[in-house]
Amino acid sequence: MTKDVLYSLTQGGFAPQEEMLEVARKKGKLYIGIPKEIAFQENRVPLVPDAVALLVNNGHRIVVEAGAGKAANFEDKDYSEAGAEIAYTPQDIYKADTIFKIAPPTFEEVEMMQPKQTLFSALQLSVQPQDFLRKLISKKLNCVAFDLIIDEAGIFPIIRAMGEIAGGASISMAAELLSNVNGGVGLILGGISGISPTEVVIIGAGTVGEFAARAALGLGATVKVFDNSTTKLRRMQSQLGSRVFTSVIVPKVLEKHLKTADVAIGATRATGRHTPCIVTEEMVAEMKTGSVIIDVSIDQGGVFETSEVTNHTNPTFRKHGVIHYCVPNINSRVARTASYALSNIFSQIVLHMGDEGGFDSIVRKDAGLRNGVYIYNGILTNQFLSEAFKLPFKDINLLMAAI
Repeated sequence: MTKDVLYSLTQGGFAPQEEMLEVARKKGKLYIGIPKEIAFQENRVPLVPDAVALLVNNGHRIVVEAGAGKAANFEDKDYSEAGAEIAYTPQDIYKADTIFKIAPPTFEEVEMMQPKQTLFSALQLSVQPQDFLRKLISKKLNCVAFDLIIDEAGIFPIIRAMGEIAGGASISMAAELLSNVNGGVGLILGGISGISPTEVVIIGAGTVGEFAARAALGLGATVKVFDNSTTKLRRMQSQLGSRVFTSVIVPKVLEKHLKTADVAIGATRATGRHTPCIVTEEMVAEMKTGSVIIDVSIDQGGVFETSEVTNHTNPTFRKHGVIHYCVPNINSRVARTASYALSNIFSQIVLHMGDEGGFDSIVRKDAGLRNGVYIYNGILTNQFLSEAFKLPFKDINLLMAAI
């Protein structure tokens, strides 16, 4: 090898080079507001103090309205000690760039919101007035229905978490209503040696139905599950690890088993704006006196024809001798547990959003979060809402491609 060749090599690849370091992605410092819920008997809070501490330690600014966590037994000092700022007027909260709340905002709350602000809340389409969407659009907001967000496993994490809680809580409620203390017939929900176990009929084999079945089976009850999807019924049998009675919804078969049921749980989920009414008043009239109906689907119309919306103050009524529990927001009965479940999900969204540099960046990269966006910069991006409210929309994926 000649000196000239050796020299050319040392001047190139073999010569010492400066180290090339990866340029870190610029992280965003988010400014998040948590208003106090004013919806009737909404006791949950989107972020618990532990989650606030995690987010503040990651450089985010959290402002919590005084009393926001009280219904879930979180005090203001718990939040302030976690690093949150306490605001004493809702106007101060709605100065934040991003708002996390449980119930959809009222018209008064929308008035306080700022253009280009980002809102995470439930959509609850069935209870919204006609001009609700127009008001949000006029403010040029970014709106995310957290119940429509999809995670990396392809499931709706908020719906799943709230369904798990509602399923377990429905059986707890049924057990209370069967007891003498609450005017019931005096049955224990389950079974003991020498006595036939109580019978629980569950209509719907989704998350609520699955966790209601788990709780009932754990207590020793006989469980019968009805659903029109054989796939869901097969999956439930597999996941529960025990053979439960399952059937597609055939009115005559369902009526036969309701006659002997001690508890009936309505746990179907609407594919449109309302759940279909599956159990007629005549079927309810044939049920045993003192039996219990828990209609978890009442917030979407209800599974039972005899269901009427109740609340946590007066949760039950009797019709045809059957006790009905039809509270739309059953999760607020166990608000602390529900708040932790929500907070676990929301805190990860905030961390991810911060790592990506803000809302616009994460929407472009996260298809699961994008699925929950129904207004982007004042543009309606949900086709179902467009058809329901007769408003123009643009596909958000096309909007992202154009940016």
